[in-house]
Amino acid sequence: MNILFCERLKDLRKEKGIGQTHLAELCGVSKGIISLWENGLREPTMGNLIKLAKIFEVSIDYLVGISDY
Repeated sequence: MNILFCERLKDLRKEKGIGQTHLAELCGVSKGIISLWENGLREPTMGNLIKLAKIFEVSIDYLVGISDY
């Protein structure tokens, strides 16, 4: 798993003041899935990457570490 994704997801979530439970509700997954993503134990689907990008108003490229913006 892309370590940069794990770090960026956790940082973005904390910057927005969103808890794992609330993010899970927004994405339609369990809190445990959010934890697995943040710990690099599971990868989100493309659909969930799109949801995360919209929630945090960033590009998928930024989320996965391809770009810095």
